[in-house]
Amino acid sequence: MGRTLYRLEGCPFCEYVVDTLEDLELEYDSVWVEGLHSKRNEVRRVSGQRQVPVLVDDDYGLTMAESARIIEFLELSYGDADSVDDVELPV
Repeated sequence: MGRTLYRLEGCPFCEYVVDTLEDLELEYDSVWVEGLHSKRNEVRRVSGQRQVPVLVDDDYGLTMAESARIIEFLELSYGDADSVDDVELPV
């Protein structure tokens, strides 16, 4: 089991998620997606939409989009944050 991050090269929101994964020392696989939304069929297949980043976490059996939500989930699930108030989200 593990984590898969669907991401786009040069996407700052994807990089926020990558930074959090690396800070938490979590292993993950990257799936690089096309720049054109119309070419992101694999992202749509797993998440129902074409926006990135998308994280698939097999350990928790979930798929989620939006960097702030993903970071909050990672910090609360794998970090030492006691509450949402302790989580630093990208601006």
